[in-house]
Amino acid sequence: MTATPRFAGLLDPQVVLRRHVEDLSARFAGMVSAETVERMVFESYAALGRTARVKTHLPVLTCRFATERLTALAQAKGALAKEAPEVLFVCVQNAGRSQLAAAMVEHLSEGRVHVRSAGSMPADQVDPVVLEVLEARGMTVTDAFPKPLNDDVVQAADVVITMGCGDACPVYPGKRYLDWNVADPAGQPPAAVEAIAADVEGRVRGLLAELGA
Repeated sequence: MTATPRFAGLLDPQVVLRRHVEDLSARFAGMVSAETVERMVFESYAALGRTARVKTHLPVLTCRFATERLTALAQAKGALAKEAPEVLFVCVQNAGRSQLAAAMVEHLSEGRVHVRSAGSMPADQVDPVVLEVLEARGMTVTDAFPKPLNDDVVQAADVVITMGCGDACPVYPGKRYLDWNVADPAGQPPAAVEAIAADVEGRVRGLLAELGA
């Protein structure tokens, strides 16, 4: 195992990461090996660290990201049952379009659809104007952060929706793939982002109707 990089603002993330490894190994016992848990935790830490602007909360975000990856892996292996249809939104930065769509699916489905999002080249934070537009629509998002795309979440998804990320998303047999041609909100004023959000909401409502949610 390579040494964990030390980022400014963190005295020693090793202690926190090792605690996450122990907790997640117990949580996913019988579904995922302890070695896989350890690898995913440290891989997730390195992946998020490449783009994170603020490193202070990186170990906490790592735990959330690793938990999502491990859950997806266990689902893809058939070791963990899905409680709802799984939808994955993929865009380039996972900071705008995919975050809009994911928040709307979570809000409008009221838990009847589980949603994930990822980016082929994730940004360091979610677009603040996107968060403002979502909040104005009554969809407050407090824990969203850009995440890199990985095979685990693709394999676990029932529907994969790409939003301007080209061919970055791997294709697996038996998956349903859609491509939504939605404008990029990056750098746009609130009025333009609101128009994009309206477009996304219409598509999301159509998707949820198809899924019976």
